[in-house]
Amino acid sequence: MTKLGKTEELMESGLTRSGVLEIERELRMLLADTFALYLKTKNFHWHMRGRHFRDYHLLLDEHADQIFAITDDIAERARKLGGNTLRSIGDVVRNQRLRDNDQERVAPEKMLQEVLSDNRKLTGFLRYTHEVCARHNDVASTSLIEVWIDQAERRVWFLAEILSGMTGTFLDSAEE
Repeated sequence: MTKLGKTEELMESGLTRSGVLEIERELRMLLADTFALYLKTKNFHWHMRGRHFRDYHLLLDEHADQIFAITDDIAERARKLGGNTLRSIGDVVRNQRLRDNDQERVAPEKMLQEVLSDNRKLTGFLRYTHEVCARHNDVASTSLIEVWIDQAERRVWFLAEILSGMTGTFLDSAEE
């Protein structure tokens, strides 16, 4: 580490210590939310039923795979910067902002509405994390996050299009 002015140190990553700490905090919460959304999406994939079972089952499996695929990148990004990341399921629970769904039976439409809402929230969390990384000149993280935002927006688009054919009020109830 090198000194930057009187009070701020540069980390090995070239970012300030305070910048790394702020980015680390945001990446930790983002990772926790990603794990929570992954598990919820798999839960709904496993418990899907109804006349469109195959289509929704496969869609949710594809979405879950895409969500899980970014978890390692999020965690390793924090480590590359000199920060820490999640260490346990308890750590996920303490840091997640998205709510779990432990209900035994959830109607297919409600499942899709809930993952739509959570993907929208995740998109907002990604955008905020992008702002934090950009403020601290963490170009690599902002670049990765831009791809993840695009993926989340695609999931939102697919789910919204499916739900638009189900009811006229899904957008209101999915915004919770």
